[in-house]
Amino acid sequence: MDNSDGTRSALIVGAGIAGLTTASALARSGWSVEVIESGSEGTAAGWGLSLTGPSLRALHGLGLADQCLAAGYGMSVITNVDANGVASQLELPHLIGGDGPAMAGIARPELHRILRAEALRAGTRIHYGLSVSRLAQQDGQVCAELTDGTVRTVDLLVGADGIRSTVRDLIGRPTPVRYHGQMVWRARVPRPGWATGIHTFAGDGHQTGVVPISPSRAYVFLTENGVPPDVLPDAELAARMGELLAPFTGRVAELRPEVARSDSVIRRPVQTVLIDTSWSDGPSVVLGDAAHTPSPQMASGAALAIEDGLVLAKELDRYQDVGKALEAFTDRRRERCSALVRASVAIASLEQEQRHRESYPLIEACHHRMAQPA
Repeated sequence: MDNSDGTRSALIVGAGIAGLTTASALARSGWSVEVIESGSEGTAAGWGLSLTGPSLRALHGLGLADQCLAAGYGMSVITNVDANGVASQLELPHLIGGDGPAMAGIARPELHRILRAEALRAGTRIHYGLSVSRLAQQDGQVCAELTDGTVRTVDLLVGADGIRSTVRDLIGRPTPVRYHGQMVWRARVPRPGWATGIHTFAGDGHQTGVVPISPSRAYVFLTENGVPPDVLPDAELAARMGELLAPFTGRVAELRPEVARSDSVIRRPVQTVLIDTSWSDGPSVVLGDAAHTPSPQMASGAALAIEDGLVLAKELDRYQDVGKALEAFTDRRRERCSALVRASVAIASLEQEQRHRESYPLIEACHHRMAQPA
């Protein structure tokens, strides 16, 4: 990736949400961009996610919001039902104008398909089964040795390689991955007719809910409290999730048979990461979950990741010096991302203490804070 025509070059490690949106934003700004991904092509972890208003606003900046809305399910309201059966509604901020929804649920493979297609259309090269093993700085550039033994010399290296980032360690920013005593289950099910928005239901021990991801599909989530981050056999997940849903009545009881026979159930620990120093070292930077992983309660990890890519490209347009641009990027993003991660941890703690009604105003305040410009 040594360019003799003056084009600036970037190597992005990770082809998830953060990596692909960053690739598109940089390529549109005239960068020569290469993405490497340790996983195989076509894999996307999890069944679905929520694209909140800030996500749609950032995707609109890439011209992709309409595609995502068409592939997903638009919503504007979160209905929270406490342990006493009392329901309250949160109307989410509308950030992309018009009469469209405030947010959207979408299947992860669909979102990945859209982001990958746009990165390729913009000229990005993507390689799978490949990561970075060593970094060195030389004459203001980064020399990256890859796991296949080849070397790339680039003007910018971006670590978008997730919560257990290799790049984060290679640039000297080792950061603990914190576990918060919760395991989140997700099962893909047919969308019930009443689920036209996100619904959450608080129980005596756990919390559950449903998120539509298309006109025909949804996923049921369950947050299991006070458990170790152990691993269960995949063959046992559907039956076990059905058992955990047994104490719930009403609409959750309607969903339980669908969960118990679902062939698409996953279980993941609730973990967070937050780098409390600079996210960059010379011409190398980490972003997305590699720099700031919130717990899933705020459904805003995707929003932060997409925003990161667009803001990084803007700062690199402002500064010819890459190091200065990365410092400006970190300064611009740190407070917003840190506040969201810390709020998500507070919400997780309130859930474990069965103080759900106290968590709802905090969630609402965070959504309105995130609605402010990135």
